[in-house]
Amino acid sequence: MQVIQRLNDARRGYEWRFDDILLVGIQRWAGRLSVTLASDAPAGAIQITTRERFRFGDWHHVALTYDGSGKAAGARLYVDGEPAAIEIARDTLAGPMATDAPLTIGRRSPGPPFLGQIDDMRVYGRVLEPGQIVNLAIHYPARVIMSGVFGKRSAAEAEEVRDYFLTQAAPEALRGAYAELKALKKEKEEFEKGIPTAMVMAEMKKPRETFVLARGDYRNPTEKVQPGVPAMLPPLPKNAPLNRLTLARWLVDPNHPLTARVAVNRFWQMYFGTGIVKTQEDFGVQGEPPVHPELLDWLATEFVRTGWDVKAMQRAIVTSATYRQSSIVTPLLRERDPENRLLARGPRYRFQAETIRDTALAASGLLNRQIGGPSVRPYQPSGLWEEMAFGEGYAGQAYEQSSGQDLYRRGLYTLWKRTVPPASLAIFDAPDREKCTARRALTNTPLQALALMNDPTYVEAARALAQRALLEGGKDDRSRVVYAFRLATARTPTGREVGVLRDLLVGRRRAFAADRRSAVRLVDVGESGRDTRIDAVELAAWTTVASVILNLDETITKQ
Repeated sequence: MQVIQRLNDARRGYEWRFDDILLVGIQRWAGRLSVTLASDAPAGAIQITTRERFRFGDWHHVALTYDGSGKAAGARLYVDGEPAAIEIARDTLAGPMATDAPLTIGRRSPGPPFLGQIDDMRVYGRVLEPGQIVNLAIHYPARVIMSGVFGKRSAAEAEEVRDYFLTQAAPEALRGAYAELKALKKEKEEFEKGIPTAMVMAEMKKPRETFVLARGDYRNPTEKVQPGVPAMLPPLPKNAPLNRLTLARWLVDPNHPLTARVAVNRFWQMYFGTGIVKTQEDFGVQGEPPVHPELLDWLATEFVRTGWDVKAMQRAIVTSATYRQSSIVTPLLRERDPENRLLARGPRYRFQAETIRDTALAASGLLNRQIGGPSVRPYQPSGLWEEMAFGEGYAGQAYEQSSGQDLYRRGLYTLWKRTVPPASLAIFDAPDREKCTARRALTNTPLQALALMNDPTYVEAARALAQRALLEGGKDDRSRVVYAFRLATARTPTGREVGVLRDLLVGRRRAFAADRRSAVRLVDVGESGRDTRIDAVELAAWTTVASVILNLDETITKQ
């Protein structure tokens, strides 16, 4: 983010900018201040960058001194009167930096615009002493206000003078107490910013009148309308206020025919892939009728009878004889009932996107089972958010990947940017958040297989699963293959399946032994880190086997 610059077409002059910008709080950004002195940038230039990031929205006095030596060691950067810790990014100045280019404030070339403020800018023809910089940064602004040249002090100016006195001129004990007070206030402010907020609704004391608008024109109201419900459904309670609370109570009234049925149909869809009413998004006359209306009625009334107990309803479904059937299908049954609407067999369908990721993490032992908490940012291809970013005033312009255990939280906690959904979930048909989706599509594409083989989440999960097999699965290859297979698919592999995986293991051992660098590169994917007790070649070979297991149709399919 460019701030000020004097650079001609030959890139000679100087430039101040913010680099390495990251989100550091609730919609708070910070970046490192970078100064470039150039004869012909970027080849011939001095560039120094602060080690500390400065939060946007905070005021600072910044000063640069340069002794003309042509070396980065001759440049000094001061922030609020104190020398700043810097890093030398470039020290290759090859000539004079004098330029006749005009001074430009803000963006000079395509890139994020500078949206901040500059209160006072000065260029001196000599190198200022540290004491003079302190005077400019700390003492001068307050003394100008106290001189009275601006007339009567404003409230902000009076507060600035008070702050100057309590910081610089008051007795030492008072300065110490004031510094502690400022630190506590800042800590309180940061704490309050981190408290989640939720929007709530309140009924107006006098409801706003509502009219039918002729042709949708707000300037042409016609018939006045009152709150109500469709006549085909039970009426609202008599004498009840026509507000949201009454509507909420009406929705969960035991006599209401729709709410419980919609809810249990969603539960059924979760476990069987298709609801008793297939058109989950449409229970009206244009939707499909239920294939088992008596079952839908019983589930709905049972749901209400148990006090809308969601967990009890899940238990009732998964312990039923219908759910516990084998998913094996005969040719005749496939022909008569390809979608299993008659429930003559157990459910079989591909997992949803979040479940596929959670399954791989659970089998590998990486899954973080913590409940609740803020959203997290797992692995994602670089540049996705930046590609869709627009306007510095908006949050979510850059993607800052999470670290540690946050990388392995359930897919439920993945942060969604509405215009840029997580790529690894979108590949597996997770919808964007532009519109409501009651029923997800399920597709089968080559891109999904490529993601399972190459996405860092699944490569890391494969390595962790390989480590589990080597450390927990037994002493020989066969028992380890069986252990890894059972962790991923919940069944014991056949002899033929074991043979195929063992042949793959032998081949990969040979290949990685001949190319150890590739083995190390494979097992170093991911932040969790590999177990260094295991040889990289052996771990890489087993990682390949584990990746094949995690890629099996059986692993990502509910059956």
